[in-house]
Amino acid sequence: MSVSEPLMADSEWVCDVAVIGAGPAGLMAAEQLAKAGLSVRVFEAKASAARKFLMAGKGGLNLTHSEGFSSFVTRYGCRSADLTPWLEKWGASELQAWVKELGFDTFVGSSGRVFPADMKAAPLLRAWLVRMKSQGVQFHMRHRWVGWAEDGKPVLQAESARVKIGCKALVLATGGGSWARLGSDGAWVSLLQDRGVGIAPLQAANCGFDVGWPQGREAGWSEVFAQRFSGQPFKSVVLKFADDQGAGFERQGEFVATQTGVEGSLIYAVSSLLRDCIARQGAACFELDLLPQWSAERVQQEVMRPRGSRSLSSHLKGRLGLDGIKAGLLYEVLGKDGMADMKRLASTIKAVPLTVIAPRPIDEAISTAGGVRLEALDARGMCAALPGVFCAGEMLDWEAPTGGYLLTACMSSGVHVAEGVQNFLQGN
Repeated sequence: MSVSEPLMADSEWVCDVAVIGAGPAGLMAAEQLAKAGLSVRVFEAKASAARKFLMAGKGGLNLTHSEGFSSFVTRYGCRSADLTPWLEKWGASELQAWVKELGFDTFVGSSGRVFPADMKAAPLLRAWLVRMKSQGVQFHMRHRWVGWAEDGKPVLQAESARVKIGCKALVLATGGGSWARLGSDGAWVSLLQDRGVGIAPLQAANCGFDVGWPQGREAGWSEVFAQRFSGQPFKSVVLKFADDQGAGFERQGEFVATQTGVEGSLIYAVSSLLRDCIARQGAACFELDLLPQWSAERVQQEVMRPRGSRSLSSHLKGRLGLDGIKAGLLYEVLGKDGMADMKRLASTIKAVPLTVIAPRPIDEAISTAGGVRLEALDARGMCAALPGVFCAGEMLDWEAPTGGYLLTACMSSGVHVAEGVQNFLQGN
């Protein structure tokens, strides 16, 4: 059966608003709608709510960021103007107040990121779900949205039967296309495309990349480098990148060598520029300053000092503190002959060229770009092609770096859509 054909259902549930997807955006929309006095049912394909939210919080739940609003909104790139009205109404400060209402304190880390006091996601989620249930929200796990019935009502596949929903409005918050095992598999794309909703292709965002080399060298790290350094971090480096469109990036931070390339916070921060450059040109080349606290002149002086009987590795470690993965990268990029050229070695320490040729698969990415085009929605967040159907969260065509920006905008979009649903039901 084509996804565009009507589906049969065995039974029907009735509510004012049905929310598909129990991630942060869907849960926030459901809570706001329940507080407005509407009957709400939340349907989730997985066995429990907010699995990606919990996974993201395993290393410490980054709720949002404390930087000023004018800087905060720029993190959404070309969609900053579109998201500004959402975030003005419900942004970083409102998120922190919401956490406080649930009984949890927050703190600001040294990087400006905001965390719960205990750093954990699970207690916060439990408290949230308990409060929502007390507000009358009904939850239905293991219910996957599969399309529409002949009468236009949404249909869900439960474990042993199909269920139709009689609702006045439908909120879709089904996530993007990354981490499919946690529920965000992008299966909704064809369902909406078949109904005339504009969709931008899903792409990996906040993702790692595979490295490549000029002159026909096989892609990926050498076997020696991969065996010795895969999983190890590059600490306190500056990454510089300028693309063919005039966009530039320069930031100090950390990232990790993988078996085939690079990933980690510094790479994620520039990932959208790298990804788009690769799409246009087939590759993207950035530079790494391995010793950002040292001037180029000082590096050259130390490299050029006589080393006597010491090996080059000992010389680099003793004079510049370069060893481990940083020294390994120099050998990887320059080779034996290049390492013997002291002037070239010194200049490379301050600007290691590294080429990436492909983003890692979308299911490995932290988030996705693409999705329901914002131009396909009206000002309330409703699909122009599907009256009464609203979209929120990561399934929308926007992206942001890690640092709390993703979660803030997802929840903000839930608040925005909840208000839009209320306006729609009131005939506005």
